[in-house]
Amino acid sequence: MSRVSRIETGKSVARIRDVRDMLDLYGLPEGSQRDQLLGLAKDAQQRGWWTEYEAVLSTSAGLDTYIGLEASAASIRTFQTHLVPGLLQTEEYARALIKAGRPGETPENVDRRIALRTRRQAMLQESGRLELWTVIDEAVLRRPIGGITVMRAQLMRLLEAGELPGVTIQVLPFARGAHPGVDGAFTIIGFPDPTDLDVVYIDCPAGNIFLEKEKDVRRHTTWFDHLRAAALPPDESAEFIAAAADEFKNASPYPRG
Repeated sequence: MSRVSRIETGKSVARIRDVRDMLDLYGLPEGSQRDQLLGLAKDAQQRGWWTEYEAVLSTSAGLDTYIGLEASAASIRTFQTHLVPGLLQTEEYARALIKAGRPGETPENVDRRIALRTRRQAMLQESGRLELWTVIDEAVLRRPIGGITVMRAQLMRLLEAGELPGVTIQVLPFARGAHPGVDGAFTIIGFPDPTDLDVVYIDCPAGNIFLEKEKDVRRHTTWFDHLRAAALPPDESAEFIAAAADEFKNASPYPRG
């Protein structure tokens, strides 16, 4: 019974044999419900593709959990205040971010992080695989991560991504003033099974936060609805991004002053 207690409290992983024994203990008869639970136990034992990157994931608390949720998601709604969402980043932009945020990272680990991000982005190319709706603050478009050439290429990538089925990109201009996202970025992850509740993910310096309580999810969903209502429509957002890209094209490659 001690193992059952550890499984029920989440301190131990349930093997298929454990689940079968527990179903016998609880008196669940043969049938579709029993088969479904055994199937879930089998799926849970399969290692996700992202475990191949365990060496770099282990240095980012909660990132493996997020990628696991992302990999099984049907929809992602995200508001970003400073950076292009990871699923839409170019390699050069991502590399500049990693080097700036992790100055001591080895070249090998930088490459592994880039490879991981590229692997995640493959979902967007699969028709019907994932619906991505992102609202980005104008500040995301103005900060020249990696320099003006890298940044212009990144903005062009946003324009290309906005043409993909299931991808919606909106820009929230500075002119809109205060908005529900002033406290920071957040992501809402939805799943194919309607009985699975959405999860809110917040990445912050103190650590990654996952919110699953209905009131927290509902509050962030309401915020996101207000943000996308305040943001420019997708077609006007594309024009805004294109104009920002042109500004980088015409900018001097050398800093002033």
